[in-house]
Amino acid sequence: MIDRSLLQSSMAARFRQVRQQTLALCAGLSAEDLMLQSMPDASPGKWHLAHTSWFFEQFVLGRDPAYRPRDPAWFYLFNSYYESVGPMHARPQRGLLSRPSLDEVHGYRAYVDDAVSELLEHSDDAELAALVELGLQHEQQHQELLLTDIKHAFWCNPLRPAYRELLAISTAAKAAAPLRFVAGREGIVEIGHRGEGFAFDNETPRHRALLQPHALANRLVTNAEYLAFVREGGYREPGLWLSDGWATVQREGWQRPIYWQDGLSSEFTLAGIRALDPNEPVCHLSYYEAEAFARWAGARLPTEFEWEAAAQGVRVEGNLQDERRFHPRAAAGDSALLQLYGDAWEWTASPYVNYPGFRPLPGSLGEYNGKFMCGQWVLRGGSCVTPRDHLRTSYRNFFPPQARWQFAGLRLGQDR
Repeated sequence: MIDRSLLQSSMAARFRQVRQQTLALCAGLSAEDLMLQSMPDASPGKWHLAHTSWFFEQFVLGRDPAYRPRDPAWFYLFNSYYESVGPMHARPQRGLLSRPSLDEVHGYRAYVDDAVSELLEHSDDAELAALVELGLQHEQQHQELLLTDIKHAFWCNPLRPAYRELLAISTAAKAAAPLRFVAGREGIVEIGHRGEGFAFDNETPRHRALLQPHALANRLVTNAEYLAFVREGGYREPGLWLSDGWATVQREGWQRPIYWQDGLSSEFTLAGIRALDPNEPVCHLSYYEAEAFARWAGARLPTEFEWEAAAQGVRVEGNLQDERRFHPRAAAGDSALLQLYGDAWEWTASPYVNYPGFRPLPGSLGEYNGKFMCGQWVLRGGSCVTPRDHLRTSYRNFFPPQARWQFAGLRLGQDR
């Protein structure tokens, strides 16, 4: 028999831990830092702190018909894209929200934390637990966004400030494992969430996919390998690029990865500017850049099904947020496939679409994933700023093809 009191205690502890981790990631950032919005795709840290609390207030506390919001105006300010629950403040203008103050947002978080904790303490409702877990998974996504967004904001500052001066980034270069290709599974494989534990709706239902003969690189592409692409004119050769990618390169003036400095010998990191380590995985690439590099290298990007089939049975471990390094590191070890989790998200050749038989969550929460299944591409594996317990083999991340500010790199694939 399941001990419901133990489940309640476990969920309450997890709730406190995840919520506290978000605050810990903001430690050392000033109120001014947390107001920055460097581009429309990014959000201020203060908004992340408030929006993740809004999610619990809207979808957990708001289940009670008698509940009255802490401040009705904040339902408008901190809604992200849930059209079915009401209007929202325009995303590109989130950096204009000097009010409420940071102190008021912290007070809002404390209020929501107390109210949700009270519910968890006195209820063994399975639906409540499922909603809280969804909210925690949502918050972990925003923990990653907090770090990627503040990195972009600090990069826009001419002083190139560091997020944390004491990040554990070794200055000693370690050689990456030699690149080799490993034969992948072929034939019919099962893909998607198995049904145990949490998963987003876009990971379901589990279904069959046909894999043709192929191979995957044993590790991620390194800075040195991508540097060769840059120096050999990769950004000047239209034949390597998808049409939309080449148009983006021309329009935006791309010549190298976003955080590489002009001399191609250093890069901006969350610890400030440091020498470019040739052995570390290249990251902060758009889908367009990853696809062009793969073509230049005489290879291709893996499909998300090839990646998932290779990752089945592999433990989720690696250079993830929990290690607090917040920067990719060189591949090491003797496993057939290295860096499946952590370091950098891996662009795949798969468009972000629904699985056969997909059904979104009921009600307003159905807006979480399904409505974005157009014009985006799937990434797999997690990065150095992704929480370990947020990932699964079936996890599907997705971004538009021009996005560069995320910790995204690539693994090569090839047909056999």
